[in-house]
Amino acid sequence: MAERLGSDGLAVVVHHSTGKDRAEETAESVVRAGGRAVVAGGDVADEVAMAEVFEVAEREYGGVDVVVHTAGVMRLAPVAQMDLATFDRVQRTNVRGTFVVDQLAARHVRRGGAIINFSTSVTRLQIPGYAAYAASKGAVEALTLVLARELGGRDITVNTVAPGPTATTLFLDGKSQEAVDQIASMNPMGRLGEPADVAEAVAFLAGPARWVNGQVIHVNGGAA
Repeated sequence: MAERLGSDGLAVVVHHSTGKDRAEETAESVVRAGGRAVVAGGDVADEVAMAEVFEVAEREYGGVDVVVHTAGVMRLAPVAQMDLATFDRVQRTNVRGTFVVDQLAARHVRRGGAIINFSTSVTRLQIPGYAAYAASKGAVEALTLVLARELGGRDITVNTVAPGPTATTLFLDGKSQEAVDQIASMNPMGRLGEPADVAEAVAFLAGPARWVNGQVIHVNGGAA
């Protein structure tokens, strides 16, 4: 997504929490392609750390026009078996983290800008084991819809992208190849999504989609 937005002419701040090396590689890729990119780190649920990320954007580029909030964690277990500390961690990153970033975005994004959150198509699939994750993303969707209305009159769009199974580290971690193939076969398109598929939707919402607001966009190949 950072690479796609960079290719569209946006100057990019690539955020990381623990993956600094990967963030730097991404920023370097944007720069090699002729774009502008810098890296900033911090815990998305920490309002001070995130304020510093927004400060980096304003210092380097003069302001903030688009915020794409993808940070999230996924821990799977049946409701009856999930440790509450694990549940709290999922909610802290996915719900509080989104609230912190959206709050700062509401304060800093300039007129004509876009705020793009991330949910999941799992919220519509009711898959056993995904309760904590799906619950956190249901909260993200609710936050998105309310914020879109709170920012009425400022020409700022607020939407959520809800991917289906996508070949990212978050999805693939801990899954056997057999499990991955089985999930891919369930999609009408016969494959997993690719990051580039999701980036297309993000680029649309970040740029030309000025009449798409307060929506949850399912990007899943028809999985649900």
